[in-house]
Amino acid sequence: MMLVAESGQARNIDPSVERVVGEGLDWLASQQQRLGHWTAQGRYPAAMTSLAGIAMLCEGSTTMEGRYADNISRAVDYLVSQSRPNGLIGDPLRDDRYTYGHGFAMLFLSQVLGEEEDVQRRDELVDVLSNAVRFTGQAQTDAGGWGYVSARDGNGFDEGSTTITQVQGLRSCRNAGIPVPKEVIDRAVKYIKDCTLRDGGVQYSSKGGGGRPAITAAAVACLFSAGEYDDDYVPRMLKYCEQHLGGGRQNNYGHWHYAHFYYSQVQYRESGDVWDGYRDATYAKLVREAKPVTLVSGKGAVWDQGYIGAVYTTSLNLIILQLENGALPIYQR
Repeated sequence: MMLVAESGQARNIDPSVERVVGEGLDWLASQQQRLGHWTAQGRYPAAMTSLAGIAMLCEGSTTMEGRYADNISRAVDYLVSQSRPNGLIGDPLRDDRYTYGHGFAMLFLSQVLGEEEDVQRRDELVDVLSNAVRFTGQAQTDAGGWGYVSARDGNGFDEGSTTITQVQGLRSCRNAGIPVPKEVIDRAVKYIKDCTLRDGGVQYSSKGGGGRPAITAAAVACLFSAGEYDDDYVPRMLKYCEQHLGGGRQNNYGHWHYAHFYYSQVQYRESGDVWDGYRDATYAKLVREAKPVTLVSGKGAVWDQGYIGAVYTTSLNLIILQLENGALPIYQR
């Protein structure tokens, strides 16, 4: 049985969780393509590569050590190769929602940077991430958010979930020592607050669209990452999330895995009985829904309830299941 240190004490991990995580990571490793990337049914290579890489980092592997060191190293090489002269990480000709991939790539690569020991690779990552931060700042809309593409390419359209991806990526870059303009973060935080409705729900866009539980959970996680713990917006958001995502509500819906990818981060930060109750219910659901598959090298596990595909859903679920490992600073309490 795996032991994880939490608050200075060893805590037992459910063997079924340990088994599913190991099998899920092995399945992900088996899906990595020759160039080092993953896709969602042939689409979104930057986003899928970043999320799969983050799931492997959560296990404790790095580019230099661990069971998935080679997979992570190849993923890093692929994303670095996708860095454009304007700073975008990704290929706008192959990805009609490239800001997702760009934001997740900033998150993944900046977490790698914190543990990277190779001087040449560190310098390369610093250069790629510095340019990526610059691109994100230039892609921000007048309202302070981001859309599926840059403000210029999207005629100023903004949307909550892509905004959260950019902010968390920027925060991770800043934590890794990459300069991030304060005004970019401040405008994004204002955007989130401007999109917060009276009941605490965060609406789809600055133009409206109604409160969305998934975006609200992401917004709370984002504000926590940005160091925002105000006594007005955050409590309302938390109440809204509890009403729509908490209380044992484990039924699937279109964005369940995305919503709980962020809501699990929020609950983990809350700690104590809040986290324990959420963890037990959510982990039991994920273990129950994992589909066993046979790999060349042994057993694997996969989740494929999401509309984007198995790599996406499996990566998100593996990150949720490994939060208590505390391997990544961005997810630590």
